[in-house]
Amino acid sequence: MYKLPDLPYAYDALEPTISANTLHFHHDKHHAAYVTALNGLLNGDDQGSLESVIKAAGPGKVFNNAAQAWNHAFFWDGMSPTKTAPGADLAAAIDATFGGLDQLKEKFVAEGVGHFGSGWVWLVSDASGALKIISTHDADSPVTHGLTALLVCDVWEHAYYLDYQNLRKAFLEAFFDKLANWTLADSQYAAAKAGAQGWAYPAPE
Repeated sequence: MYKLPDLPYAYDALEPTISANTLHFHHDKHHAAYVTALNGLLNGDDQGSLESVIKAAGPGKVFNNAAQAWNHAFFWDGMSPTKTAPGADLAAAIDATFGGLDQLKEKFVAEGVGHFGSGWVWLVSDASGALKIISTHDADSPVTHGLTALLVCDVWEHAYYLDYQNLRKAFLEAFFDKLANWTLADSQYAAAKAGAQGWAYPAPE
């Protein structure tokens, strides 16, 4: 059985950027529902890592629930109540690719604002260390595209509507400025360049 990972911080730790109320609904209701549905679909069969389930599943309910469970867990770990900054290696790559952190923020926010409907905006790396900003629709994930996620922001409305109503841009800007966990992004970038998996969903129990 796959488990719902606990948040890596208290529910009120991200306030005022994200409220405890939002985290209770988003983590305890939305994320939990994906995990519960996935376990029901798999009927308790041993499927190995969640990453392997995502890669093996074709379009449909198993993929949707598995990838949403993965995306949400990475989203929680990709935020920090303590402000961080990119390490030297990642900062150099950001400078070379985007012209600096401010320019990365501008493009990241624009990608998220411009994504029609529900989905995710990501900073990813390929195996060569090349950085890209992408958005994925619904449950789609970098896991299925051979890319390593460094940073993600959830742009489904349930991620921000209680706190920001329809102001998706304000949510994305606040996320980038105040919550982005660059420590995780650094380790993910190093993993991508080393050909390693990096962050993984907790193993089933």
